[in-house]
Amino acid sequence: MREIHIQEVTQVVKRLFIKANTCLGEDVQTALRKAMEKESSPTAREVLQEILDNARIARDEEVPMCQDTGLAVVFVEMGQDLRVVGGSLYKAIQEGVRQGYQEGYLRKSACHPFTRANTGDNTPAVIHLELVEGDRLKIIAVPKGGGSENMSGLKMLTPAVGKEGVMDYVVERVREAGPNPCPPIVVGVGIGGTFEKAAILAKRALLRPLGSPHPDPELAAMEDVLLERINRLGIGPQGYGGNTTALSVHVEMMPCHIASLPVAVNIQCHAARHQGAVL
Repeated sequence: MREIHIQEVTQVVKRLFIKANTCLGEDVQTALRKAMEKESSPTAREVLQEILDNARIARDEEVPMCQDTGLAVVFVEMGQDLRVVGGSLYKAIQEGVRQGYQEGYLRKSACHPFTRANTGDNTPAVIHLELVEGDRLKIIAVPKGGGSENMSGLKMLTPAVGKEGVMDYVVERVREAGPNPCPPIVVGVGIGGTFEKAAILAKRALLRPLGSPHPDPELAAMEDVLLERINRLGIGPQGYGGNTTALSVHVEMMPCHIASLPVAVNIQCHAARHQGAVL
């Protein structure tokens, strides 16, 4: 059985959150460039170029690409043949978040829901742990900004509405969000499961590289239709109009109860930040 010391986990988590906040993924940059080629509005093209320029400056100067450096979300896949030694895996991840936000000069946004008192170090992080086969530890750091998260939603639809009802809800959620989540956005959609599982599916959907359709042809076709419908809304980059409201739509689905049809929409701003590592 392989062993990993918690100090290694802490160092990796720290590095991932700093990198996620300062280096915009190549898949997102490629999507932005493609959007510029198709965009009909001069104002929208200018905004897209400014987003790319901002990403370059953030990378070159190693500074956050956005002032909202997010609430720390961590997806962890732990191999069942792996043993973490030296202490608690959860505590090691929290310490990595703490160090990353301190050493990376990242804004701390975690606060008490009612008093709004800041926790001071952006912990506790939200950790999603899954036990998988193998002896590796996969960690994905996701700094989730408040502006886009606030525009997300979940609804327990009636099964009778079917696929069209699901798509109508997704498009309506984006329409109601308008410019608030800093478009162009990435839309994660979770269908099925239970109330809480649909939300996790929607957030996990955001981790898929932009430009990679779902392997299930039915869901891939659904993603294409949703993207077309969303971009016809005309919200455009930063809400200035145009035909680039979303860069991509990612759908994940699983079976649900015969009486239910849960649908979650997790909206991500243009700074689709996440970085991963496998130990």
